[in-house]
Amino acid sequence: MCGIICVLSRKTRRATPTANEILALLDGALEAGAKSDIDQLAQAVTTADSLLRGDAGQLCMADNHQLIAAMTSRIDQLDAIVVAYEQSIEKSAGLQTESSQHALQEIIRAKDAIWELRNDRIRTAKLVDALAGQGASESARSGYFSIQQAFSGLDRLEVRGRDSAGIHVLVSNHGLKATDKQVKALLANRSEDALFMSGSVRMTENAWSFVYKAAAEIGELGDNTRVMRNAVIADALLRLCVSQPNSQVAVLAHTRWASVGIISEPNAHPVNSEELEGKHDDAYLVAALNGDVDNHADLRVQYGLRVAGPITTDAKVIPALVSRKLATTNNLTDAFRETVAQFEGSVAIAVASATEPDKLLLALHGSGQGLCIGLAEDRFIVASEPYGLVEETLNYVRMDGEALADLDNPSSRGQVVTLSGANAGELSGVQLVSYDGREIEVGQDKVLTAEITTRDINRGEHKHFLAKEIAEAPESFRKTIRGRIVEQNGMLTTELGESVLPKAIYDRLASGEITKVRVIGQGTAAVAGQALAKLLNELVGIGLSAEALLASELSGFGLQLDMSDTLVVAVSQSGTTTDTNRTVDLARARGASVLAIVNRRGSELSAKADGVMYTSDGRDVEMSVASTKAFYAQVAAGALYACALSKALGKSSDRARHELLAGLRSIPDALVEVLATRPAIAAAARQFASSRRYWTVVGNGMNLIAAQEVRIKLSELCYKSISSDSTEDKKHIDLSCEPLIFVCATGLLEGNASDVAKEIAIYRAHKALPIVVATAGQTRFDAAAAVL
Repeated sequence: MCGIICVLSRKTRRATPTANEILALLDGALEAGAKSDIDQLAQAVTTADSLLRGDAGQLCMADNHQLIAAMTSRIDQLDAIVVAYEQSIEKSAGLQTESSQHALQEIIRAKDAIWELRNDRIRTAKLVDALAGQGASESARSGYFSIQQAFSGLDRLEVRGRDSAGIHVLVSNHGLKATDKQVKALLANRSEDALFMSGSVRMTENAWSFVYKAAAEIGELGDNTRVMRNAVIADALLRLCVSQPNSQVAVLAHTRWASVGIISEPNAHPVNSEELEGKHDDAYLVAALNGDVDNHADLRVQYGLRVAGPITTDAKVIPALVSRKLATTNNLTDAFRETVAQFEGSVAIAVASATEPDKLLLALHGSGQGLCIGLAEDRFIVASEPYGLVEETLNYVRMDGEALADLDNPSSRGQVVTLSGANAGELSGVQLVSYDGREIEVGQDKVLTAEITTRDINRGEHKHFLAKEIAEAPESFRKTIRGRIVEQNGMLTTELGESVLPKAIYDRLASGEITKVRVIGQGTAAVAGQALAKLLNELVGIGLSAEALLASELSGFGLQLDMSDTLVVAVSQSGTTTDTNRTVDLARARGASVLAIVNRRGSELSAKADGVMYTSDGRDVEMSVASTKAFYAQVAAGALYACALSKALGKSSDRARHELLAGLRSIPDALVEVLATRPAIAAAARQFASSRRYWTVVGNGMNLIAAQEVRIKLSELCYKSISSDSTEDKKHIDLSCEPLIFVCATGLLEGNASDVAKEIAIYRAHKALPIVVATAGQTRFDAAAAVL
């Protein structure tokens, strides 16, 4: 996976707001907060945030330490007001009523606005100050603002891959000449590097090209952008260029992982169009690529491309071939489109041209990549994913690499976009055509609104998203059950509401029309679904057929012509899982009712379901590849549904549901306690993990479900193929390989605990290495190498 970020801007057309305007809005927000009017508070802060976006907002805050200090003081007070209000709402009864749910949405809106003001506007102003330096001109601040937006996008897209990265800055209308004395002193030998490595400069008649790169196979998130940021700050020639009164900047940046070519600066994108022994008047372009040009080697031979030996990335063919095409045509868009149409594979491509520096060209083909065109104030911000652009805008147009402009013409699949800087940030600046050149209208109906902000994807103090999301698991679980468990006549019960469990489905369960429940998902979501099915079976007993299975298994082998007697519960973190959504469509077409457990509001799955239970607050974004907090939240949601469905069926006892719900309430605190044992877990991992080549995970009962999830996590994180078995069955399978066996053994009663202890002794006798996870105080597992 790789990431692309582009920024194309025009001169701002808005007057710079005054400090008094901003502070007056924040004072109004404080007054609203004092009256517990959180809606008005959020509106005032949102207005201030809007005024501080774009170049105009940056100019308002430029070197204005007094304003930023005054804003920060007020933001701190607003934060405290919203937190106190949220706590009062959580303590109130009947949280699932319509009014209290509205209050929770107001809180989210207020938190978003306050976060954006502090972490997007003020933080960006400080970082632009650091890049531009004190007393920078308006054009310099605008240029460095675009560069900073690219750095911010790269920081967020690095989760897609980070073995190397690059940022290219194309500066036009600066009026400087290569022969100027000051320029010659700063240029040195930077224009002679044939490998286009970090610090390289190219000068054309229309624009000057600056590139900064970093390549390191081993490192941490943020390392690459830190290196490139320091290089940008130290570049006096770039500073001279962007400081000229009429200068304009176009930025193209990329973060790379596991692409064609070794990890090196010459292979880091963006790459330029230069060939060995190239002509001086050849068109000059730079390009970045997500995905693979599968036929790049054939194209090099076919066109006789003369590329420096160390440059082995497939991305090199893009600018080189477009440059050659421009030798026979003056139309940049056509040259680009005709070039990318030759590529085989799923690709996302971005290109900048010195010939027309006020344009950016994009191409998307196939289903494996993405490009989103953010519509910001006086700017286009292009990103591979929406989270790369939400710092500056929530509005974007998503390109469709699978779209056919002509259903009968496969060559029309894919899209090409030309962005015009003259209309930056507006739909009128977006020219969209198919791969075969057909114009496609881009209307307001194509504009999407991101449902996340940078608050959702902030890594905070954690070095890795996985660590962040593990730490957030208790709160995510707590938010999932918040307000959905109420006390009636001294007993706990669920209160889910019409949008979560529609009355029509409740009544069909109660009348016996629905006799089957099928819980579906893929991967981690499918494992969480097993917990729901097992709890439902334990609560209901006979009288209902409840089964958990992979969505692909239901669609492939379990569909019936008439499924009107079936309730499908679909589980998905993103709500976009193809296998799950396809199965839901097939089941609905056969008359099945559908409930969904999903994390993302507005997702495809939430639109397909009759009722939806959102985990956490419906936008608790999980960036880590190994899903963690979402799994716990899905299990919580499944338990709530199990209680509600059993109640509708008239099965089980109020006491059984009460005990399950009381247990759910205790889990967030239990998760906190478990997280506090990380040092002991880490010590065991360091001592035992590398001692055995083969690993396996076992469990029984509910612990078998836990074992399957642990297997997924270990496989994803450790790049190992790991098995999962029943505790009692392991001795019949592969003990001869003497594996490390991770035994899930919590909550076991006397008889089961004794049986598991015997199995652990058998493992040890066969020279396996059992590591046991047990309930605190359990002493039966002394044969284990370690008990956690």
